[in-house]
Amino acid sequence: MTETTAIILAAGMSKRMNTKMAKVLHEVCGRPMLSYVLDSCRQAGVKKIFVVVGFASEQVEERFANSDDIVWIKQEQQLGTGHAVLCCKEHLRDFKGQTLVLCGDGPLIRTETLARIIKEHEEGHAAATLATAEIDDPSGYGRIVRDDSGNIKGIVEHSDCTKEQLEINEINPSYYLFNNTILFDMLENIKPDNAKGEYYLTDVISGILTTDYKVLAIKAVLPEEALSVNSRAQLSEISKIMQRRIQKQLMEQGVTIVDPDNTWIDVRAIIGQDTIIEPFTYIHGQVTIGQNCRIGPFAYLKDGTILQDDVVMEVFTEKSESLGRKADNYVS
Repeated sequence: MTETTAIILAAGMSKRMNTKMAKVLHEVCGRPMLSYVLDSCRQAGVKKIFVVVGFASEQVEERFANSDDIVWIKQEQQLGTGHAVLCCKEHLRDFKGQTLVLCGDGPLIRTETLARIIKEHEEGHAAATLATAEIDDPSGYGRIVRDDSGNIKGIVEHSDCTKEQLEINEINPSYYLFNNTILFDMLENIKPDNAKGEYYLTDVISGILTTDYKVLAIKAVLPEEALSVNSRAQLSEISKIMQRRIQKQLMEQGVTIVDPDNTWIDVRAIIGQDTIIEPFTYIHGQVTIGQNCRIGPFAYLKDGTILQDDVVMEVFTEKSESLGRKADNYVS
């Protein structure tokens, strides 16, 4: 199996967020959105991750200071996605493996998707593989253009699409895997020949398509995975999707959530089998709840709370401490 590294693009400022904080530090269900991308890479077998930072870079580096598998790359000027990747050349010029390139503001990314990209890329002996998504409203996304045989011909940005291409609903959500040597060879040749004067990573795909190298475009990204955060409204939307994922996993593990739409559970929470979560319960932070508990309704569990087995927290309760397993573990 070929060694895989990853480059995560996390330098953007995002004016629409109207924030003084780095965009990738905004939380989704209790964790910075960048955390989800990092963990998906790790779970897919990536051992070293290059994170390209720019705006508020000190904040990002401080937040992840304990992550020894991250190499921080500073992009002094935001000159496009291609330029951001090129900033990593000094560290990766001699790397002979394959390189994932992902965006740090896409927390809905799944390890399963990355694993499929890697598998098909290696089995297909591709120079580049991108994962695509089919969505109902492709407005704003680059469209995937294919030939009559279904092979990718190119990626056309929304603003450059013809009337016919605007009807395409297969889009590019920026999930890439490259042969590392070919990636950096191609990056040297791209030009900022566009309205923004930026270096686009999509131009690398276009360049490879003019050679004898193989490019794969696989429909592997769920519609929700294609979503990224560029506004507070999108942050809220993605948090709701992540909350549904968290609750679904807990229910599959034997937890009863009476009213999922009116319950909020932090991604860091651990909840035991046969525990019942009543409506309007809010669980925040690293909370541990044992088996056979009943929480709420209208309960608030703070970061650090530990409840052992058979604890009952009645209506309108707030806890930030540990409760042991006793016959009288009835909290009101």
